[in-house]
Amino acid sequence: MHIIPRHLASKVARTLKTSRVINIVGPRQTGKTTLVRDQLQAARFLNLDDEGLLSSLKFDAFGQLSAVAAAAEAAGLPVVIDEIQRLPEVTLALKRIVDASRRPGQFVLTGSSDVFSTPKALDSLAGRVSTLTLRLFSAAEIGRHGACGLLDAIGDNPVTLLQGLPPCVKFGRTEAIDLIVRGGFPEIRLLNGADRMERYRAYIDSIVERDVAPVAEIRRPDTLRRLINQLAHRTAEELNVANLCTVLGARKETITAYLDILSRLGIIHRLGAWTSSGARKEVRSPKLHFMDTGCATALRGEDAGSFGLGADPTALGHLLESFVFCELEKSLPFLDRRWELYHWRHAPREIDIIAEAPGRILALFEMKASTGVDAKDFRHMDWFLKDGPGSAYKGSAVVVYLGDQMLSFGPNRVALPLSAFWSYGGGA
Repeated sequence: MHIIPRHLASKVARTLKTSRVINIVGPRQTGKTTLVRDQLQAARFLNLDDEGLLSSLKFDAFGQLSAVAAAAEAAGLPVVIDEIQRLPEVTLALKRIVDASRRPGQFVLTGSSDVFSTPKALDSLAGRVSTLTLRLFSAAEIGRHGACGLLDAIGDNPVTLLQGLPPCVKFGRTEAIDLIVRGGFPEIRLLNGADRMERYRAYIDSIVERDVAPVAEIRRPDTLRRLINQLAHRTAEELNVANLCTVLGARKETITAYLDILSRLGIIHRLGAWTSSGARKEVRSPKLHFMDTGCATALRGEDAGSFGLGADPTALGHLLESFVFCELEKSLPFLDRRWELYHWRHAPREIDIIAEAPGRILALFEMKASTGVDAKDFRHMDWFLKDGPGSAYKGSAVVVYLGDQMLSFGPNRVALPLSAFWSYGGGA
């Protein structure tokens, strides 16, 4: 199987030249091990799934790692420690070692959760560590294109939007749905039908059984599994904790704690509500996004055939919204501007995604799960930017749809095919 280059690889290589420790965090099976083993040169690769090695480090982490680090320094290469979350106590030994030598690129750590945020970590390595997040494959990586620069292009050309965008790759509705239901897991997305669904369900079991323990103790793993299933059905909806408590028969404290765990593991994202001084009635509840639409559809028992003629358009619309959110979120580390993502609703008006950059720049996104688009699809964004809370900002309105043409609807308004997210050249 050919290895698909990751956009983060170049950033990891640059960070190796400036930080003593690089901490690469991402959900299980995102390709962290492949990234560091096959795309980065290392002096030594230590996998803490090896029980013998794990026991040895528990007994004498400083002594063992000091010897390995000395050999690595002679070679001028880093030591990679995979699955670091299995031994959070090792952080104190790492601090002693990297403080003895200020050489950048001494250690590369990988884990499904940030080891430095766990209670068992004995030191934060503040000022010595750079944390990078490896997400699941973006559509651009799957297609071997460059990282999506859509937000920066919108910020550079807020009025004449189409002038700053590259031509879109031709991509039909059927292909878009297939991309959404396959998801971004490197191995699982290649499977078909029932095999893919089975693997995704097994993946969730592995999260509950292996990845949660280093983050927090849970007393009701079955409740956590059922919560994940509920969240898959509620992607792109406002988070209603009270309703989840009723459905699952659990206390608010339990559900809130489990949501925190799933956020830290990169399974879900709680998208905050955009606010401004001129808007006093925004709904402050976060919107939930399941961070992989392939996993979400598998847990819901859906495949590409579930979205044919006669299917509920709302279900596809929510999945499309989460897919677009994930693509935007994956692009953030590679942009020149510092963009932040939100949602907004003041009934009856709603904006699916609002991206904000310094300089009071806004990019508004609405999703439409059809192959056609017209001017009325911009009505909420038009109001928001002209008479609503965004009137004091430099804003642009974008409708993402399943057609194949880039269409201008006047200044600051454009309809873009879904393929706009993977139409940038300069592949990794």
